[in-house]
Amino acid sequence: MDFAGKLNKNALCNKCKIKLKQEEKFEIEKIDNDILKEKAHFFAYDGFIRDGIILYKFRNRPYLYESFVNFIINNKNFLDFLKSYDIIIPVPISKMRLKTRGYNQSTLLANKIASLYNKIQKKNAIKVVSDVLLKEEDTIEQSSLNKTNRESNAIGAYRLQNKKKLKNKNILILDDIYTTGNTILECSQMIKQANPKSIGVFTIAKDL
Repeated sequence: MDFAGKLNKNALCNKCKIKLKQEEKFEIEKIDNDILKEKAHFFAYDGFIRDGIILYKFRNRPYLYESFVNFIINNKNFLDFLKSYDIIIPVPISKMRLKTRGYNQSTLLANKIASLYNKIQKKNAIKVVSDVLLKEEDTIEQSSLNKTNRESNAIGAYRLQNKKKLKNKNILILDDIYTTGNTILECSQMIKQANPKSIGVFTIAKDL
């Protein structure tokens, strides 16, 4: 199933594949601070991409993660980008949000990306770790808040456990959308406590 609502064994019809190709804009931004190494995104959060993510995240279309991942995994620059990392940590959601929605949109993306990447690479496998960074509080959806409220909404919402799994590892935080960056900042600050070798960020789309 894809954005157009048509069944396809590759989860993406030709029409949508063309649209995604038109919107493709994989970019890596190097970060000069003691927490993040770099952040990358694949699309601008606008138009067709925004509509697809809203369907995926808020309109009970969990299968749409395949449409995104089956497309981006064919980008050589993206594959080269992943080579720098040992572990993917999907941004967690609270237990209450998980129960209501039925799935964590970032975890579905992370698992599929890791699965396909490892089949291509066959060595230096990347792992998804979902039991280290946890979200304790059921905060308001960031997308429904203004810039000022988004910053305070993310503070104190996450906690870290099983820190040893991340020590001296190259960690990639994965989320669906990058807006103000407050969620990513809070998550990366928590992960930094585990003494990883480096931390990077990848999101499907960025709100430019």
